[in-house]
Amino acid sequence: MMYYLVKVQVETDNGNGKIKKNTEQYLVKAVSVTDAEAHITAFLQSSPLEFEVCSVTQTKILNVIGN
Repeated sequence: MMYYLVKVQVETDNGNGKIKKNTEQYLVKAVSVTDAEAHITAFLQSSPLEFEVCSVTQTKILNVIGN
């Protein structure tokens, strides 16, 4: 398994009727780019926000250590 950096553009309503687009980054453990995109899509599926996966990049991270 590898770690992938997934960039997602999320649309949020700032309260006065204007839509703001923010880019969020997620570190995803997956076997391929397609698998990483599937994981993030499943993770964000229950979110009420509109989102679009912008990019998926393989990282050189070997492991994540901590609680």
